[in-house]
Amino acid sequence: MKKLRFAIFGNTCRPEQSARIQELFAMLASRGASLTIDRAFHSYLTEETGIDVRPDMLTDGNDFDADYAISLGGDGTFLRAARCVGDKGTPILGINMGRLGFLSDYRAEDIASAIDHIYDGTCRIEERTVLMAESDSHAIQGYPYALNEVAVLKRDNSSMISIDVEVNGEFLTTYQADGLIVNTSTGSTGYALSVGGPIICPGSNIIGLVPVAPHSLTVRPMTISADAVIDMRVKSRSHNFLLSIDGRSESAAEGARITIRKAPYTVKVLKRSEGSFFRTLRENLMWGADSREV
Repeated sequence: MKKLRFAIFGNTCRPEQSARIQELFAMLASRGASLTIDRAFHSYLTEETGIDVRPDMLTDGNDFDADYAISLGGDGTFLRAARCVGDKGTPILGINMGRLGFLSDYRAEDIASAIDHIYDGTCRIEERTVLMAESDSHAIQGYPYALNEVAVLKRDNSSMISIDVEVNGEFLTTYQADGLIVNTSTGSTGYALSVGGPIICPGSNIIGLVPVAPHSLTVRPMTISADAVIDMRVKSRSHNFLLSIDGRSESAAEGARITIRKAPYTVKVLKRSEGSFFRTLRENLMWGADSREV
């Protein structure tokens, strides 16, 4: 049996989930797997839950090599794992330890079957589009890539902003709104969905432009090719605005040109062979459920 290398990322979990995490480490140990664990998660496990796990290596970011990455948590944890994996091409297995998650096909009680599926090669790999953000006025702090969305947003205490948008060099419109979200298909079930954006099936090769609280009722969400280049300039009474990349926000000055395009790599997501995006939607959004049923 090939010795596989795993990079483990996680979040704080409910006490009853610690037994599931121990089960995961026991299964990997029984198969002789090599483990790299995110340092912060390892500290939480040893100091807060009392789980005694001794990895081959601790990582503080992307300083690791692995055959697979495992995310233990919700979609936020998965996004952090994807940020650490970056352009390595390492497939990510998401195990949802919480209530709601669109990126993870597996739940805590499915840990044994998830590991079996990896070792017997029955997982599917979906490649997800990543967005890259650039600014002509300042270097973007931190990681400029987004699996979910890039958004320009007004500051909390300011009035709405004006956003001039060009697509492939052609002027589209000026959005008068609280913000504008540019989202991938992965991000269509996140922030964009909460403000009325369309759900986009993975693999569609389209991205969404979703205004946040637009001033005009005629301004609607739309989808465009994922290969398009989007340029935005923002005008604001406060002379600044927020640039948010997968929820990581920083301040930008009025007049900055923000360019968003497809990144030169994708994120590989491990899925059940028998699973489907539509089933995930039905289960997570409770489509077809009768609220009168007890």
